[in-house]
Amino acid sequence: MRLLIAFLLPWLTFFTIGRPFSGILCLILQITLIGWLPATIWAVYALSQYNTAKQINEKLGK
Repeated sequence: MRLLIAFLLPWLTFFTIGRPFSGILCLILQITLIGWLPATIWAVYALSQYNTAKQINEKLGK
């Protein structure tokens, strides 16, 4: 579900993973038509990093 949000509303992805400052910056970037693609790529990358960190913490028992 978050991946779909990352494609449609990249700025919202950052709020769902607990990074509101990045979400605001992404929203500013997304406002421009040219910035939509970098914002989407950034959101998908941040989401993958979040998922990786979450899996590592689960494996370590944190």
